[in-house]
Amino acid sequence: MKYVKYLKTTVLTVMAAAFLLSAAPQEAAAQLSKKQQKQLQKERDKEYKKKMAEYNKENWKLAGSSRTLEVALLSHYAKLGEDENNKEFVGEVSQCQSINVCKQFALTNALNRYATLASGHVKGRIETMMRADAVMPQVEMDKFIAAYENLVKAEVGGVLTESYSIVRAKGNNLNEYKTFFILNEEKAGLARKRALERSLLETQIAIREAEEISKFVNEGFNLE
Repeated sequence: MKYVKYLKTTVLTVMAAAFLLSAAPQEAAAQLSKKQQKQLQKERDKEYKKKMAEYNKENWKLAGSSRTLEVALLSHYAKLGEDENNKEFVGEVSQCQSINVCKQFALTNALNRYATLASGHVKGRIETMMRADAVMPQVEMDKFIAAYENLVKAEVGGVLTESYSIVRAKGNNLNEYKTFFILNEEKAGLARKRALERSLLETQIAIREAEEISKFVNEGFNLE
């Protein structure tokens, strides 16, 4: 099997065909009965109270906002409920000094962690393909994975929306800091698509392999 570099137009054509979006997500909440909606709200209230009790017990404070932590958390849950594609994603740093530095480190942590999860999801599937295709150059696969991870990191930054941040003092002028983001999985899938298109342009991957990779790179994966 020959391995040739893709021309940009070839890659875009393959990706456009492979990444057609499915129908719009169902409005799940609207399909619930009144009894079910009441039960869902009851569970949400329990979740909110449990989280606030945890924050108070562990001395977390709201960072970078004039709102109360209670309002910030309620707003966060409301954002999650707006779209079934909206998921919580957390960036954190265990030791930092100024709030501005803490905030930047938390964002960097979130981007790095998401890129690692995304590339890990792809890498496992690629390794399975490689076992069935012994002539695929390992060096090209390694190059692709590295490029894909870096490009995911760059692309997903545009779809992470900060919801709220919390901070607590650790002593010696150091803080522990967490930022809770809203990550829309549909938009994140498009970001991974763009990263894939760009990384394929930089590597030598045959058409069959590119098509196979494109089938699963947009699949969802565990964010934990």
